[in-house]
Amino acid sequence: MEDDSEPEQSSWAYLPDVCLRRVFHWLHDRDRSRAALVCKKWSCAMYSGSLWRCRTITFYGQPSRARTLEFQSALWYTKKFGKYLKHLEIKLSNPYHTPFIKTFQAIMRGLLSHLGNSHLVSLSIKYLELDCLIWKNVVRAQFIKSLAAFLKRMSNQLNYLNLKGARITLEEGCELLNSLSSLTNRSFISEINIEDFFSLHLSVYSSALFHQTMSKFHSLTILTFNYNCVSDELLDILREHSSHSLCTLNIKCHIHDPHGQVVSGMSWANLAKRAPKLNVNFFFERVMKHDHLARILLVEIPVRSISLRSCYFSDPAWTMRPTLTNLLPAYWHGLQKLTLELNNDHELLDNELLQLILACKRLLFLKVWAFLSVSFMERLLQNRAEKKCILTTIKVRIYTSQDDSTEEEQLLADIYRKFKYLIDSELNYFVITYPVL
Repeated sequence: MEDDSEPEQSSWAYLPDVCLRRVFHWLHDRDRSRAALVCKKWSCAMYSGSLWRCRTITFYGQPSRARTLEFQSALWYTKKFGKYLKHLEIKLSNPYHTPFIKTFQAIMRGLLSHLGNSHLVSLSIKYLELDCLIWKNVVRAQFIKSLAAFLKRMSNQLNYLNLKGARITLEEGCELLNSLSSLTNRSFISEINIEDFFSLHLSVYSSALFHQTMSKFHSLTILTFNYNCVSDELLDILREHSSHSLCTLNIKCHIHDPHGQVVSGMSWANLAKRAPKLNVNFFFERVMKHDHLARILLVEIPVRSISLRSCYFSDPAWTMRPTLTNLLPAYWHGLQKLTLELNNDHELLDNELLQLILACKRLLFLKVWAFLSVSFMERLLQNRAEKKCILTTIKVRIYTSQDDSTEEEQLLADIYRKFKYLIDSELNYFVITYPVL
């Protein structure tokens, strides 16, 4: 007797649409296209807008065949499903010659033109390094023109822009930023990252053009930039136009950026008063001298996080002790995160650092790479066990000039066992020794 019943279908056929879309979410483009051939239902899943809201496209300076195919696929799908796109990230991986840059510029011009009618709210193009020689003047000018035109079209909907590492001239940088407000002469974008946006050595803080450009932003919540942009004028502009929304300022201060300008503590105090939600995060790279830091770290600033990195450079002309004992304790009431990466082989800072930690009543995160004695960790954990501080993250790399650190590692193991109950239950804890020869 023949069986006329329909063949039993796989359980995949009954998978709810929401679950099917979740499966597609984790697939690469090529796997998605193959899965879409299975049946009509799976083909429909391929066109779900939620799958195409975020996209990262990487341009490889030294492409292999597999990477080239991956890039072409990502580019094709971005164009095909661009109407769904909300978050776009462009990455350059090791650009090393002019022909590659010319290709990148041409492709980006076409891509940005195609996405002119998208619903993009977030755009990130980091580390363009437009001041490098591989960017010839004509190609550079064409790229900036294309990007400016795109930003102008997107200005009413773009909420986040990240151009970190563009390394651009003052005039070109202001041209791009002005594109965000060219339609109405004001911009309501929420978050901008212009860290290392301008070329090195520029005194942006003294530029009337920059101040005029920044005065057009009226709803900033997060601004990431370099200290060579900071001035009384900029702080007054932020107070006047964005104090109702401003929450975070991330400020990088690099040794090669001008940072000798005088900024009034009153300007900081006025901004903090008008923007009560404001927190300021400082990131210092090789700016370690006390007099330089004292000019920047004013007591009126609502500092939440400080990072001081010497990048392995050792200079006997600076000492860290006055900073730990005189400057940083001024933020005892608000400092939540402290990062110190110091080549302090000429001074021991155990006591000063411990006293600073105990003084900062809201400090939650501690990362230290420095020459410390192992006993510092035992003292720190003992104070944490006695609830004299509230640290939840402790990451310490103890520098040592010894070839053999076996003894120090054994002491750290003993300290861990002693405070294991605390570390395992309450701390994100990572401590090692690290030879620096």
